[in-house]
Amino acid sequence: MSPVTGINATFASAMARPGNVGFISQSGALCTAVLDWSFREHVGFSHFVSIGSMLDVGWSDLIDYLGDDAHTTSIVIYMESIGDARAFLSSAREVALTKPIIVIKAGRTQAAAKAAASHTGTLAGSDLVLDAAFRRSGVLRVDSIAELFYMAEVLAKQPRPAGPRLTILTNAGGPGVLATDALIGNRGELAVLSDATYEAFDRLLPPHWSHNNPVDILGDASPERYAQALTIAAADENSDGLLVILTPQAMTDPTRTAEVLKAQVKDARKPVIASWMGGADVAAGQAILTQANIPTFPYPDTAARIFTHMWRYSDNLRALYETPSVGSDLPRDASAAAVSADIVTAARAAGRTLLTEFESKLVLGAYNIPTVDTRIAVTADEALAAAEAIGYPVVVKLHSETLTHKSDVGGVALDLQDAAAVRRAFEAIRATVTARAGARHFLGVTVQPMVSREGYEVIVGSSIDRQLGPVLLFGSGGKLVEVYQDRALALPPLNTTLARRMMEQTRIFVALQGVRGGASVDLAALDQLLVRFSQLVVEQRWIKEVDINPLLASPERLIALDARIVLHDASMPEDALPTPAIRPYPVQYVGSWTLKNGTDITIRPIRPEDEPLMVRFHHTVSERSVYFRYLQMVGLSQRIAHERLTRACFIDYAREMALVAEQRYAAGDHAILAVGRLIKLRGGKEAEFAILVADPSQRQGLGAELLRRLVQIGRDEKLARIVASIDVENIAMQRVSESVGFTVSYDGTERLMKAALDL
Repeated sequence: MSPVTGINATFASAMARPGNVGFISQSGALCTAVLDWSFREHVGFSHFVSIGSMLDVGWSDLIDYLGDDAHTTSIVIYMESIGDARAFLSSAREVALTKPIIVIKAGRTQAAAKAAASHTGTLAGSDLVLDAAFRRSGVLRVDSIAELFYMAEVLAKQPRPAGPRLTILTNAGGPGVLATDALIGNRGELAVLSDATYEAFDRLLPPHWSHNNPVDILGDASPERYAQALTIAAADENSDGLLVILTPQAMTDPTRTAEVLKAQVKDARKPVIASWMGGADVAAGQAILTQANIPTFPYPDTAARIFTHMWRYSDNLRALYETPSVGSDLPRDASAAAVSADIVTAARAAGRTLLTEFESKLVLGAYNIPTVDTRIAVTADEALAAAEAIGYPVVVKLHSETLTHKSDVGGVALDLQDAAAVRRAFEAIRATVTARAGARHFLGVTVQPMVSREGYEVIVGSSIDRQLGPVLLFGSGGKLVEVYQDRALALPPLNTTLARRMMEQTRIFVALQGVRGGASVDLAALDQLLVRFSQLVVEQRWIKEVDINPLLASPERLIALDARIVLHDASMPEDALPTPAIRPYPVQYVGSWTLKNGTDITIRPIRPEDEPLMVRFHHTVSERSVYFRYLQMVGLSQRIAHERLTRACFIDYAREMALVAEQRYAAGDHAILAVGRLIKLRGGKEAEFAILVADPSQRQGLGAELLRRLVQIGRDEKLARIVASIDVENIAMQRVSESVGFTVSYDGTERLMKAALDL
């Protein structure tokens, strides 16, 4: 049954002919227009749904439904408000890897956002934050209705490009130049052709061909020349995709060229798109290419932009499932959260929503974020003593529980070389702050070493978005942060891969890699810092805003020179605190345990970084154990394939929980001994468990302990029932299930037993 049955829907209908695009819209009028367009353009829909602003299901229900539907190969969405952000992102990430999801989101401008809010009754969050959310879930956002359906067609018909490099074949120079402008302007790249490719083109083409990319094969190009040029270009490993442009000229045969190319494209093994210019004169050729699953566009600049969208979609998915570095382990020491919570609690008890710079740096330091040595001085004499202990030169700053922007009130003195300068700075800051803000705002000063500013000033921060909760920021920092506006946003929590992708969106990242012969900043360490910062944001929910500005980044070190933390108002109830749109790593399920043989192990939720350990784990599992786990034979090469393991390790903790039993050795190495999974079944409060224990670790009580912990997770998640299908010969797992309280019974099939536990 369609999920729209019983919905407060303004429009819901099936197309008159079958198609493969699932379309969901929050605008009934737009649905009618798109329906009319689809008949003109011969686009078929598997489902066509317009929903009102009041729903008894959400976006996630519809995405899940279309994701499971065999007739739907891509999903397009017109969205005015995201609604339940966590549910939307969870469903989208689950489906996007197998079926493209393309969204056009209304409300980029402030006026449009107000109009959308009045229509849907929902306040929208920042548009830039939504972009970050879509990237994080593998959703492709486009800017026009035409691009919405172009992308649905292209991604359904052609393979995703492995990179941004495009080769352009054309029989006219002008269209090739226009395509190049559109490509570069949208962050694509022209492929740099290999010497072998140039030699092949020299043998094929007349002497005055362009000798460059775009490859101008000249106006007299025959269908055979087009086909051979396509074969040469497709063989170049420096190219990630091909755009074939045809303009009608005296010696051009658009229809026959399309027929010849149709056969060649099958062997290209990379995306091929086309632009047949000329309207009615090339319509027959366009139809041939379209029927051959070669997306065809009337203008070459449109085709080039579509290729960059293809690459952006492919790159977003790659970032989602790229294995992070092992070094991004979450800290196992709970003291970081405890120390920070104590500081926050003390400030709230005093009725404050602003932490001092000193307190803010203590919070950062608890999460291993390096900060400059900072000492509080209430009197001038204390300031002198602190300066003598630190060593000159020093910096003196206002210490206040109420003023956050110290420079605005004359609260900063730099590069103080001696005791006299420190005393003068103390008195000057006290006088200036008293005059501009009042004496009660001056509580003394902090004294810090004067750090050399050799390096780059960046900002790392977090604030709250109305719909998506905590949002991270990275970019160019310092006093001109608002002038440069060089920033990237992301949703927490991060791993090292996501941290790097966030940085790559900024212009300052180019400098951080080293310019004009300079050394690179330690980017791996910066990745780690951002991961720890995101952990702070996720764990310390009473923090409303946090800024590190500047964070000095140089080849020698990373150090926070200044920090600011603002708390939520005391009147906000704890259950109303914003939650991350992406469910964070469930540290509450990390715990120790001891095997029957006395070996101490850790049982914890799986992480994306575990992929290499999972490869080794699968080498320790026998065929018999594999069969009992999957109820069929799954070969080792299939089980350790990157595409499979990334999905197994990079899970959505809201939909699935996987616990691994990990043993650490004295030499620092570690291994996974067992994996237990609890997967929620859609459409209810039921979940299914599965457990796989490495053969050398069996009969140690590990399976039963994993199952007990999975049952507790099921209770925490308010599940009603947990089930499993167990092979009739798998007596050990049947006994384990019964020991935990499951009822095991014959399910009526030849080979399976059913285990069930009502919670």
